[in-house]
Amino acid sequence: MATGPGNATATVTRWSRAFVAVGVGFFLAWQVAVATGLSRAATVPLGVFGFVLHVVFGKAYTLVPSYFARELAVPRAPAVHLPFALVGTIGAFAAGVGLGPPILGAASATSWLVGCLVFVAVLGWTVRDNPAGRETGTGATETHRKRVDRIANAALPVVFAYLLVGASLSIAGELGLEPPGLPTTGPAVTHVFAAGTAALLVFAIGFRLLPRLLVASVNPLLVSLVVGAGIVGPALLAVDFRSGSLFRVGAGLQATALVGFGVAVVGFHRQTDRRRVGGWAILAGAASGLLVAALGLTFAFLPASSVPATAFDAHYRLAVGGFLALTIVGVTYHFYPPAVASVPGIGDRTARASVVALVAGLGSAVVGSLSAVPPLVGTGRWLSVLGATLYAGVLWTIFLERAR
Repeated sequence: MATGPGNATATVTRWSRAFVAVGVGFFLAWQVAVATGLSRAATVPLGVFGFVLHVVFGKAYTLVPSYFARELAVPRAPAVHLPFALVGTIGAFAAGVGLGPPILGAASATSWLVGCLVFVAVLGWTVRDNPAGRETGTGATETHRKRVDRIANAALPVVFAYLLVGASLSIAGELGLEPPGLPTTGPAVTHVFAAGTAALLVFAIGFRLLPRLLVASVNPLLVSLVVGAGIVGPALLAVDFRSGSLFRVGAGLQATALVGFGVAVVGFHRQTDRRRVGGWAILAGAASGLLVAALGLTFAFLPASSVPATAFDAHYRLAVGGFLALTIVGVTYHFYPPAVASVPGIGDRTARASVVALVAGLGSAVVGSLSAVPPLVGTGRWLSVLGATLYAGVLWTIFLERAR
């Protein structure tokens, strides 16, 4: 029996929600892994691949086609992609903690790459006749947003390129291959995913989504600055990681993108009269981005001997648990309003408590790291676990109720 447009849309929505639900679970797992002191080799797969990119994949399947005035070409693509992303993440985590045979790392990297190929191939085929996003799907009543929408759309092919490059470098590293002049493991590759894929997608989708959610506007020149810097910065960071002038230029560009996006978010907040819990989380995420930029510039321009090792941990926490995570938390609370939940104890108050715990936990952990006060770090990490638990409780409750 043929699948009609309504069924196709329902299929994409259902599997998009499944991606987000899995990502939320990984967020909680990441916070617990950090709180219990697991190494970064184990926590990065949970935080970046598991939480950030699973949510990114899930929402991109529904948002990107509409932003290019298209419908997803293969509605069941998210269902095919999800098992590969799940296996790739769990395998990378297991390899990071030293579980399983030596081949596990290569197997998980292969699974992750296959999932990324599905994602890029299907979205690429969906927008094949509109690759630059000139057709934006902008409504007739919002034609004033079309210029910003086109600038944001232009960044999305670059996001997909970063994703494939990062996945390819990961598997090359696991197989012992060393492409000339390119890193295959460590923080440089993590920056390809976190800055090149995730942060750039936050900029691109953020400039399309946030003005509509908050009924606000943004200067197209600021959007061009943020998107342009966000496109070039991650590449320079990766190819010359902590080495020389290219790294410093990349750090400067990435800082420019983060500061510019923060300025835009503050502008949205000042313009809107919609004081929802999600908006406060997004504002906190933007503030974290400013601190990420400041620390990144410190790493780029100060001698390595003058930067304490704890600063790198603070940078990691602010980037993944602050800028990316809080922005995602805020946006998901807009997509899935806590007030719609009918279960007692789940609602706006729970969502607000989750944001407070996440922000307080992040602040305590970062201050504790930078000031070398371990009790503050420990307290902050477990506060973050509490926040992630409340966040998961809210979203999973909403998802279960919608599935009935």
